[in-house]
Amino acid sequence: MKKHGKQMSRQSSIEAATDFFENGHFLSGLRDLVAIRTESQDPQFRNCLEHYMSSVIADKLRPLGFDWQIYDNPDPAGVPFLVAERFEDRGLPTVLIYGHGDVVPGMEDQWSNDLDPWAVTVVGEKWYGRGTVDNKGQHWTALSAIHCLIADEGRLGFNTRFLLDMSEEIGSPGMHVFCRQHRHVLNADVLIASDGPRLQADRPTIYMGARGNLNFNLRARFRKRNFHSGNWGGVLKDPVIRLSHAIASIADSNGRLLVEGWRPEPPSPAIKEALADCPIGGSDDDTSVDRDWGEPGLTLAERLYAWNSFAVVAISSGDSDNPVNAIQGEAIAACQLRFVVGIEPKSALEDLRAHLDAAGFDDIAIEPNHAVDLAATRQDPDHPWVEFVANSIEDTTGQPPVRLPNLAASLPNDCFSDILGMPTVWIPHSYPECGQHAPDEHALAPILKEGLQIMTGVFWDIGNALPRP
Repeated sequence: MKKHGKQMSRQSSIEAATDFFENGHFLSGLRDLVAIRTESQDPQFRNCLEHYMSSVIADKLRPLGFDWQIYDNPDPAGVPFLVAERFEDRGLPTVLIYGHGDVVPGMEDQWSNDLDPWAVTVVGEKWYGRGTVDNKGQHWTALSAIHCLIADEGRLGFNTRFLLDMSEEIGSPGMHVFCRQHRHVLNADVLIASDGPRLQADRPTIYMGARGNLNFNLRARFRKRNFHSGNWGGVLKDPVIRLSHAIASIADSNGRLLVEGWRPEPPSPAIKEALADCPIGGSDDDTSVDRDWGEPGLTLAERLYAWNSFAVVAISSGDSDNPVNAIQGEAIAACQLRFVVGIEPKSALEDLRAHLDAAGFDDIAIEPNHAVDLAATRQDPDHPWVEFVANSIEDTTGQPPVRLPNLAASLPNDCFSDILGMPTVWIPHSYPECGQHAPDEHALAPILKEGLQIMTGVFWDIGNALPRP
């Protein structure tokens, strides 16, 4: 069927995005971003974080008609924020875009075939490099879509604000306070951002929130030094054994939560319906899931997106590489509760304290750790903005996106949904086996190409097809 008018204009913009990708402009820009060693966990790279904002990203924003400013972070543990704005007309809707330019450590000595994490290496459809998916490649996709629209249309048809966070990998310290203090420069009708993976590589995905993240340590400290295990074994409490049994009381051998108060309300019919079309695993590149792990009676998708999970992310006592015959003085476990809407972090820790005491583990301390906690958020999968974005993606790709009420992982979505009070729609441009937070992080070129087409279509629709009041 021949296309006319607005539909022809939309297709023209998407073709411009396709050309931008296929002619190497997208890859060239991504190489500029990945080359900057923006490790937020290492203070020695603070100047790289600031250079990424004030020079590299600023140089990408300037030709797009953005005015930008760098704001101090109210938390000294964090890095300043960049806020940019492209204003077209007071009567137009405003879209807030969020991205983070910091990355986890490069892990240089662990990459395959001596790959350089600070350069984009193309191997077939895989583009290797730290930040190619988390999150440089994802916010570059949004900025590239804006470039393509302006180049093709000469306008966007909406106002745009862009918030760049350079401390996300250390929990975005200061961001909640910053959003409260600067509502006037961040206010928008909707957040449209990209982070995390699609459900599957070949399935466009959107999600509208995230599970929360509660971090804490469990510590068994019984004495200030170690004691010879032959001379004292059998009469001194072993902190490793005590801590192990305490952890075992929190979740059974199949990962089912045992703490009263940590088990959320069963997924509602609406959530069950939304997750019914969400297969977990199945492609050749996907991690094999353990189908008997977690809460029985729930589907894999319900366990991942609509239930809580407990993890021990690190545990230590003594030196396993060079053990000595001694009963250790203490043992410590860094723990994490990923939780859905309905669980309050403070109450969750109180529930854990009561559980450990009742189980006879009053000698196990619960302590805060350095990790930043994040709240759980979730939005109605049938929200008008969700419907609008989903329809746009289907128009572009020919298939409806999977709608996840929330991401299984955590991110500072509550800054936007709760503090700034706007609907949030996330469109990820990665896939589950991307190597995020690991050696060999990589993007799939077909996903980035389709992601650029998707974002161009969504932005075109906001500027041309969004119903006006």
